[in-house]
Amino acid sequence: MSIDISYSRFFGTAILLLLAVLANAGGTTIDKVYHPYVEPLEWELEWRMIHEDKNPDTGEKRRQLHRVGLGKAIAETVFAEVYLIGEQSADSSMELEAYEFEILWQLSEQGEYTLDYGLLFELEKEHDEDIWEYSTALLLEKEFGRFSGTANLGLSYEWGDDSNDELESWLALQARYRYSPRFEPALEVYLGEDTRGLGPVIMGMERLGVMKALRWEAGIIVGVDSDTPDYTLRAVLEYEF
Repeated sequence: MSIDISYSRFFGTAILLLLAVLANAGGTTIDKVYHPYVEPLEWELEWRMIHEDKNPDTGEKRRQLHRVGLGKAIAETVFAEVYLIGEQSADSSMELEAYEFEILWQLSEQGEYTLDYGLLFELEKEHDEDIWEYSTALLLEKEFGRFSGTANLGLSYEWGDDSNDELESWLALQARYRYSPRFEPALEVYLGEDTRGLGPVIMGMERLGVMKALRWEAGIIVGVDSDTPDYTLRAVLEYEF
């Protein structure tokens, strides 16, 4: 019991610290909400899309980001994935924007403590510019019967000759109702200095055979301040094998 309480206090402190530095954050933070779990021996092929529609009065244009990734569980609790990232805007066709390497580390067994937790590490390099970005996120999840609550608390640092060398922080929350494996509605919230958004998401999974599955997510996140895109469409398609 004492171990459980100490972990709860640690996570509560981490949340308060992150919220305290959100005033120093920058950039849109709307993306996928990660869960702190790794399936041993799993391979994954992933496509991810973010479509931002901004208020034309601000002078900013629509933008789409596409990620294509290949991942593998390299240990029982460690999952690694590499991505190619493409960008398309209202006045330009799809171009290669960046490369990304990602590690997800599951740190607790599901149900072992009050909260399930893990860490996410990401390293991204812009394709045509000397801009690097390193991110670390604490992943937390808790089940309440058919409901699940997930929190991603992240810090990112950007540097390079073409960068302003800035530190960013962000918070993503998801409340999900596990109606059935094929249909799980959720509500997501994203917070950062330039991001205040929330909206509905639906997700599901279709078993395709032994150790094979297709997972999908689709949602719309509405901006609730002048800095956030009016709405952001996000979609994920994962083939696990």
